[in-house]
Amino acid sequence: MTTASLSFWKMHGTGNDFVVAEAPRVGPASEEGAWPPLARAICDRHRGVGADGLLLVLPSSVADRRMRIFNADGSEAEMCGNGVRCFVRYLLDRGLVEAPDGRVRVETIPGVLTAETRRDPRGTVAAVRVSMGRPALEPDAIGAALEGPPPVLDLPLSVTAAGGDEVSLSLTLVSMGNPHAVCFLDGPPGAYPVARVGPAVERHPLFTRRTNVELVHVEGRGAIEMRVWERGVGETQACGSGACAAVVAARLHGLVDDVVTVRLPGGEVLVSWDGEGEVLLDGPAAHVFSAEWPLAGRAG
Repeated sequence: MTTASLSFWKMHGTGNDFVVAEAPRVGPASEEGAWPPLARAICDRHRGVGADGLLLVLPSSVADRRMRIFNADGSEAEMCGNGVRCFVRYLLDRGLVEAPDGRVRVETIPGVLTAETRRDPRGTVAAVRVSMGRPALEPDAIGAALEGPPPVLDLPLSVTAAGGDEVSLSLTLVSMGNPHAVCFLDGPPGAYPVARVGPAVERHPLFTRRTNVELVHVEGRGAIEMRVWERGVGETQACGSGACAAVVAARLHGLVDDVVTVRLPGGEVLVSWDGEGEVLLDGPAAHVFSAEWPLAGRAG
């Protein structure tokens, strides 16, 4: 790979799509300030490849590789559950990491995550199970300007939605290495005005680092349905860390059991949490196509 172009894979995890590439080591494109504008350009769905985020593969001294995540708006995210699954498949299918036991360790901002893979009969990675770490429930960890002990359950919040109407929500706050505000609905979330309410919650002054927003309907002890407004992106087809946060929130309320199917617009993932240990996220990782992105004159 040269600095004149960026070799990448377009990938998705249950419709949450990414551009995955090895970060150049030298040249202007390797400079720290180059990544936000590149992410905005390459993720543009009209003038670029189109994606929810850019995932960069970097060396790591503590894991197999380090992952950096830049949202479609150029902001850097701490964590992305669907992105980790795609990242792991990229590493293995590209031969960047040897994992005879199917286990891969990925360095992220919150810490090192361990993933286990399942392959199809052709030897291609078909699904990835990620240990997402323990949820953090303290307001400081979530970036919420609140006082009081954790967990934060049924927090009342009023926002001015797009169009000017006032909307009241009841939120449960969870961090999966990144902040989440979970709102439980009485019915399926399909008709909920996510595009009008999501931005107002994301940027509410209460959330010092902004927040992801999950609209959740509990279908039963083993299944929930969810839509998500992702910080720095907008509504997405799926959110892995959001699915984990939603299950943690539902379990804190006593609404679900330890293993839950999460139904999202882009597909289903399986989330497991025993109420104390690490949250496990299991789902597919798909390769869509491979291509080159010209760097000269495109990242500015």
